[in-house]
Amino acid sequence: MSFAGLIKMKLQNPNEYTPNKWVVVKIEGGEFPLTYKVFANWHGGYMDSSGSWKLNSGITKVTKAKKHYNFRGFSGSVYKCHENAYGMTCYGLTVIDNIINKSKEAGVTVEILPNDTHWLDLKYDEE
Repeated sequence: MSFAGLIKMKLQNPNEYTPNKWVVVKIEGGEFPLTYKVFANWHGGYMDSSGSWKLNSGITKVTKAKKHYNFRGFSGSVYKCHENAYGMTCYGLTVIDNIINKSKEAGVTVEILPNDTHWLDLKYDEE
């Protein structure tokens, strides 16, 4: 990571995440009420070649900025997702496929929403 990248990371709110790639998943079934979550992906680097991922606690609110969406979660975290970065890394795709398959076995549906979804129009559970 570059020096500028390290500085940006230090200045960023520790509860704010800016993924390289992201999708929103719809989860429901079993004991789970309808929930939307951000599945965030980061490209790997020298020490972590496979990359990383994070699934937020559940979306409670979405706001739109110039070129990104801010997804607020139940935990208070904010995922700052660029509008043109919808999608997944290869590693993220492997992980979400595993999550989808394991969820089916438990009677829970996990669905990746299409990139043309109107994020501001969905109804989210609020805290």
